[in-house]
Amino acid sequence: MGDLEASSTPITPRPNSMAHTPQSSAPITPRNMSMAPSPYITSAPHSQFHSPSLSRSPLLSTPDHPVPSKTPTAKTPSRTPNFISRNITPRFLTPLGSPLRKALHLTKLNPQDAWLPITESRNGNAYYAGFHTLCSGIGIQALVLPIAFTILGWAWGVILLTIAFVWQLYTLYLLVELHEDLDKGVRYSRYMQLAAATFGEKMSKLLALFPIGYLSMGTCVALVIIGGSTCKTFYQIVCGPTCTSQPLTPVEWYLVFTSVAVVLSQLPNLNSIAGVSLVGAITAVGYSTFIWTVSVSEGRIPGVAYNPVLTGSQIEKIFSILNAVGIIAFAFRGHNLILEIQATMPSDEKHPSRVPMWKGVRVSYTIIALCLFPLAIGGYWAYGQLIPPTNGGILTALYVLHGRDTARWLLGMISLLVIINALSSFQIYAMPMFDDLESTYTTRFKGPCPWWLRVILRAIFGYFCFFIGVAMPFVASFAGLIGGISLPVTLAYPCFMWLKIKKPKVYGPVWWLNWFLGILGICLSALLVAASLYVVIDTGVEYSFFKPT
Repeated sequence: MGDLEASSTPITPRPNSMAHTPQSSAPITPRNMSMAPSPYITSAPHSQFHSPSLSRSPLLSTPDHPVPSKTPTAKTPSRTPNFISRNITPRFLTPLGSPLRKALHLTKLNPQDAWLPITESRNGNAYYAGFHTLCSGIGIQALVLPIAFTILGWAWGVILLTIAFVWQLYTLYLLVELHEDLDKGVRYSRYMQLAAATFGEKMSKLLALFPIGYLSMGTCVALVIIGGSTCKTFYQIVCGPTCTSQPLTPVEWYLVFTSVAVVLSQLPNLNSIAGVSLVGAITAVGYSTFIWTVSVSEGRIPGVAYNPVLTGSQIEKIFSILNAVGIIAFAFRGHNLILEIQATMPSDEKHPSRVPMWKGVRVSYTIIALCLFPLAIGGYWAYGQLIPPTNGGILTALYVLHGRDTARWLLGMISLLVIINALSSFQIYAMPMFDDLESTYTTRFKGPCPWWLRVILRAIFGYFCFFIGVAMPFVASFAGLIGGISLPVTLAYPCFMWLKIKKPKVYGPVWWLNWFLGILGICLSALLVAASLYVVIDTGVEYSFFKPT
């Protein structure tokens, strides 16, 4: 990246320095680039250009690294030939170099980003992006999709699931395109940075900070609950009905799961967990495929019905339908990680990161669709209204309704895959929280976080999630509420971000589409949150504080 473009016309260097020779009126012959390299250009490695880690780039003026000013020693000509200015301009300064200084006030990028987990390494590629996206896109949220079908029925269940999938894929494309602003020379490496550039610092904290934090930490808590409970189930399956050994308590299983997750969380940055995400992606595809194929192959449960479960008054029926829509929205909640995943890739104006990122996203979401739709449709076909509305969804239905008809080794394999996937998903969903915790230290002390402090911070976060999971084991019952809260991050905010940053033609098709989807997403989010709260209060949730099962 530090190499300069060669001129298309052979150029002969001057024998004497221009600083000591009077300038004549004859046309200027530019110097050969290889004979006069600029120390400000060639001193930085490729991965540092166009990076939010501004203090690492010698091209940018920062308090610690001022750019020296050059005092001309001779009168410059009134006009420089175009071919000269084109040849002596380093390619990495156009358009991502010089305009970056003008855009700093928009993003307020942290110069300590080089020390933070998300932007510490920028060696990612399309494969890494696919691993991360697939691991975060399939997970425990897919297991509750058949519950939405019990309320919506066949037709509306399939229609709304398809609409939600297409909608979230469109907004995901917007985020991938918005990651880099070539005109301003800015990379938005975190969702909050893009939100701040769109809504302003204060408004972005009000609108996006809580949903993003809730998605990251809330998902980690749910993973502790699901992972710990599945560990208990796995032990019971392997041990068998005649087992006489004393099993661990649910709290102890939660602790075992959390301890393993904390050990894995010591991997330093987002790029370093690509292998973990690959394992998580493989296990997610594996258990999703096993669950729906076993459920369908074993046949429908006798007496299964497909009539939507809608009881009570008209308002109760409406709220039940909205809660089901929230469950579908809950299945697509990985958008808060897309910009962070793309931030791990190198980028320049000729090879922007959006190209490999979108390539990885297309492949991963094709696989996600091949997992989610059969899981939702096949699970509902097999169990119908018998799917339990809480505590694992189709996974619990498989254990309870088909447990005796299914080989024990297969049930054990499914449980083990769920546990491994939960451990892998914990790492990628916790990474934004680790990044935020370490940014507090790097901002204050102007240096990287020591390894021992990083270990302590990540252990504290992991065991705090364990404490919340033990204190409130019923969190997994709020799938509709979580979906309603996270819906703007996934379906609404990207549309407003596109309108503000890209500025499409007013009253054009793209302008109308984004305004419509953005407003619809905000209204739908408010309705889903209200409906989910009503359903939780009306149907009742067993608030068993500090009593995990």
